[in-house]
Amino acid sequence: MSQVKFAIPKGSLEEATFQLLEKAWTTVNRKSRTYRVYLDDPKIIVKMLRPQEIPTLVSEGLYDVGITGKDWVAETKADVKPILDLEYGKIRLVIAFPDKHAYKNIDEMIADYAKKKKILRISSEYLTTAVKFLKQSKSYKKYHGNKEPLVVTPWVRLGSNKLVQIHLSFGATEAKPPEDVDAIMDVTETGTTLKQNKLKIVDEVMTSTAHLIANKNSLDDPTKREKIFDILTLMRGAVHGRKYLHIYLNVEEGNLKKLLSQMPSLKKPTISPLSEDGWYGVNTVIKKDEFHKLIPKLRKVAQGLVVHEPRQILELEEIKRDEES
Repeated sequence: MSQVKFAIPKGSLEEATFQLLEKAWTTVNRKSRTYRVYLDDPKIIVKMLRPQEIPTLVSEGLYDVGITGKDWVAETKADVKPILDLEYGKIRLVIAFPDKHAYKNIDEMIADYAKKKKILRISSEYLTTAVKFLKQSKSYKKYHGNKEPLVVTPWVRLGSNKLVQIHLSFGATEAKPPEDVDAIMDVTETGTTLKQNKLKIVDEVMTSTAHLIANKNSLDDPTKREKIFDILTLMRGAVHGRKYLHIYLNVEEGNLKKLLSQMPSLKKPTISPLSEDGWYGVNTVIKKDEFHKLIPKLRKVAQGLVVHEPRQILELEEIKRDEES
């Protein structure tokens, strides 16, 4: 089987990514001041990169799989296959401008600036996404037609509409208004930083989480496909493991039927007779959000409750069906 190259994100997604990797594999090693990561599988070659770069590198085939935000897949227009939502790194990509403005949204701001022949400047790291979002605005279509907003970077200027400009931001985007730009398109988790800088959110462009993505040609390669599905199986198991608890408890035979009628489970629970006659051990997996509801019931009919958070829950038959489809 050939080796599979796996790109993982450095930066804001880094810590959560390693937490998931450590649940998915038994050994995860990284040396300080290097970008190489070693799993307990020599067929998987792992390197840390900026999440902004990963979609393009996977699309071009330099890496077979990668972890990056859904927002960067959209921004780069990368031709990749998202194969798993990893359910962390959740952010909102929003439009915000100074709260002193009376505009309800960016559409109203575009219209007012166009009527006054004022240049509207927007700062963002997401140039492609900003262009697409602005061009979909009713006011933009009305006053600027199909003209491309002027994209301004230190190296190049693209687009013909000088009245609506998108300026590349290298970070601290929330600090740009009102002196440098009129509005921003930026990511936020809670909106707190924007409020602290006297900005108000007026439009939501998209929500994003970290995703496992794959190169389409690699998925068509029979040998690489096998290893990619190994990675998918382990990571999906780790994602699912976070949502469940593994519980084990003892119950008298007279209470067994009542217990089973009240207990939710991922599959049918395992029931084993104990060394003492009339007692059974019940072993099952339940959803975390159901645990607190279950405790009052268990206290009345069971003893010796043991609770574990599983590293992984591997739905092997589901993965197999996915692979054959």
